[in-house]
Amino acid sequence: QVQVVESGGGLVQPGESLRLSCAASGPIRVIFAMGWYRQAPGKERELVARITRHEIISEIINGSDSVKGRFTISRDDAKKSVYLQMNNMLPEDTAVYYCHADGNAYIRHTVIPFDVWGQGTQVTVSS
Repeated sequence: QVQVVESGGGLVQPGESLRLSCAASGPIRVIFAMGWYRQAPGKERELVARITRHEIISEIINGSDSVKGRFTISRDDAKKSVYLQMNNMLPEDTAVYYCHADGNAYIRHTVIPFDVWGQGTQVTVSS
C-alpha cells in the first residue's frame, strides 16, 4: 500500500518561516508528481504547489498566486519526498496542509497506478 506522511506543521508568527516535509512509502515504481494542497476553515481545498518528476525545485509555477514569491516546493527522488518551504508567512496561510502523490506502484508483478493523500498537518500563522 502506497502512502504519504506529512510533518513539520506548527504555530508561527507572521513573517516567519516553516518547512513542511512529506515522505512516500510502499511498493512505488515511479512518482509522477507530488504536491501540496491546503484547506482553511470554511473553505475548499486548494492547490498550493505541485512538482513533477522532471523538476527538482519549482518556484510555484503550478499553484496558487497567493504564495508565489514566498513558497518554494522541492523534491528528493532518492528519499521519495517533497518539501514546501514557506517564507514570510501570513495569517491567511493558516490551514491544514495535505500532501498528494500520484504515480505507479509495482504489486505482485503488476503495475498499478496510485493517487494518495496524507492525513494533513496543521499550520497556524498568528501573533
